[in-house]
Amino acid sequence: MTLKNEKKLANVDIIQEGLEQLDYIGNQQIATAVFLAYHLEKPILIEGPPGVGKTELAKTVAEMLNLECIRLQCYEGLDESKAIYEWKYGKQLLYTQVLKETLGEILDGAKGLTESVSKLHEFGDIFFSEEFLEPRPLLKALKKEEGCVLLIDEIDKSDHEFESLLLEMLSDYQLSIPEIGTIKANEKRKPLVFLTSNNTREISDALKRRCLHLYIPFPDANLERQIVQARVPQIAENLRNQMVTFIQELRDMDLKKVPAISETIDWARTLILLHTESLDADLVRQTLNVILKFQEDIETVEAELQSVTNKALKENQ
Repeated sequence: MTLKNEKKLANVDIIQEGLEQLDYIGNQQIATAVFLAYHLEKPILIEGPPGVGKTELAKTVAEMLNLECIRLQCYEGLDESKAIYEWKYGKQLLYTQVLKETLGEILDGAKGLTESVSKLHEFGDIFFSEEFLEPRPLLKALKKEEGCVLLIDEIDKSDHEFESLLLEMLSDYQLSIPEIGTIKANEKRKPLVFLTSNNTREISDALKRRCLHLYIPFPDANLERQIVQARVPQIAENLRNQMVTFIQELRDMDLKKVPAISETIDWARTLILLHTESLDADLVRQTLNVILKFQEDIETVEAELQSVTNKALKENQ
């Protein structure tokens, strides 16, 4: 990291303040994890329900440090050709064609089969050199001389086999490519690595051992009000308090998918667009699809809609 970035990561309070200046409202636990990740040179595995700011944390840290955020979105079947590298087969094929056309010149002066093969071998290694290598996100992150933030998003959606591919990267900040050798990150510019997981499956012990652990839960009412204020500052205080109370009540209900912070922010923007001054049952019913993503959840909430809305209004009179 540059001296300027080292100052931005000097202590926990400075990090928390820097995140808040970019409208990422967290707590000291989050800032402490970022501080330790940098100074201990360890990745952070961030777990928690969807929509609580796991991915946003990595993107905000990159913005705070003015570094590129290189993102690898995980999915089932992800392999090294999409995550680490693959060869530029088209370029290799073109090079082969050129080699064929100049074969006479290349072998000119060679005496016998042994010398001819030896001359051809001088060109063979070029096909598998860095010139023909197409770096993917993990390799790109290692090769960034100025450093970067590497976001490995939703690691729980990948296979266990892919986790094994990550172990060398996460422990030693290096990758082994059989045809070339080991590629290491710049010792003073190692990427700051964030992995996120929605806990759809258990992450392996081997991967967890290589990472710091951070769990981001749904926020309490006070923190959620601060987040809405930071992200949607134009919303009136009374309306903000009403909607946060309403959302908090929904999270206590037996729903297939409870609203996350991202849905709260979307709902706040929706209410502003509709020129809302105060919640009422009819308005909430019309906009439930913004905060609930399953029809069965909408039907469950509609059955309790009037009482939940009344509670939100009563607590914020």
